[in-house]
Amino acid sequence: MRDRIARHRADRDERWRTVEAPMDLIAAIRANDGSERVILVDCLTLWLSNLLLAERDLDAETHALAALIPTLGATIIMVSNEVGLSIVPDNALARRFRDAAGTLNQRLARICEAADFVVAGHPIRLGAS
Repeated sequence: MRDRIARHRADRDERWRTVEAPMDLIAAIRANDGSERVILVDCLTLWLSNLLLAERDLDAETHALAALIPTLGATIIMVSNEVGLSIVPDNALARRFRDAAGTLNQRLARICEAADFVVAGHPIRLGAS
């Protein structure tokens, strides 16, 4: 993971400010003093995994993030993995993660201006339900 983070940082120029917030994503977003016009969260499923393993209240954290997004003075772009397209995992932890990721993605997609599903580098705009 350290190598991956280092590669991501190296790919970005000096205009990017990186904040690592393994579990305190909401506090990190709130800390934006308005100087950041665009916030990129990469990625929600890693954040969710960290919360799950720390036995945090996933519903409360998801609700808090969903409540924060409409109040932001910045554009927020959130990356999340779609983990529900494969077979049903054979263990309880993986099933709980898959279900929680689906709930998180659905809840955020409902409040965001747009949601795109990216396949092989090609974005597909998802419609309102």
